[in-house]
Amino acid sequence: MRDPAGGEYHDFVKVLRYPHPCLLREASRVATVDEDVRGLAAEMLQTLYLSRGVGLAAPQVGVSKRLIVINLAAAPGQGQEIVLANPDVVDAAEERTEDDEGCLSVPGITRVVSRSERVVVRGLDLEGRPREIVAEGLLSRVLQHEIDHLDGILFISKISPADKVAIKPKLREMRMKAREDKP
Repeated sequence: MRDPAGGEYHDFVKVLRYPHPCLLREASRVATVDEDVRGLAAEMLQTLYLSRGVGLAAPQVGVSKRLIVINLAAAPGQGQEIVLANPDVVDAAEERTEDDEGCLSVPGITRVVSRSERVVVRGLDLEGRPREIVAEGLLSRVLQHEIDHLDGILFISKISPADKVAIKPKLREMRMKAREDKP
């Protein structure tokens, strides 16, 4: 399999789709940042780029661990890769912004979600060292979205009641397809 930049990916991982149970439960903390965690992070980054996303949480690839990867450039070799184990929002601004969000695990649906404009997130880097990120704008939104995944929360639970009604047929279709795909 080839990546968009022409290189090869060897460990592409499939992104789970709603209503997979792994997406709807709280993930376990990473006990130690070791080679297994670093390998998972590398696979997640490859999957992120192939999927043309900007963020991915381990539960989205079927691993119920508190690990996220982000690259706002959505392309390998561009932008800054952020990998955090056990990320937590330790401070969030009261000021909120509304913007469209989508999700690789809920394809075909985008809706407006209100989020804190600025957050402070703490976690561990790939060497197991503490890292703190102060984020605003898009990075703040993506961090909050991915950390929600670690808590079993999908963005569709944060949309307006009218939007929930509007997407109901699409979610029903996704649930039916999931039942059909079961072995």
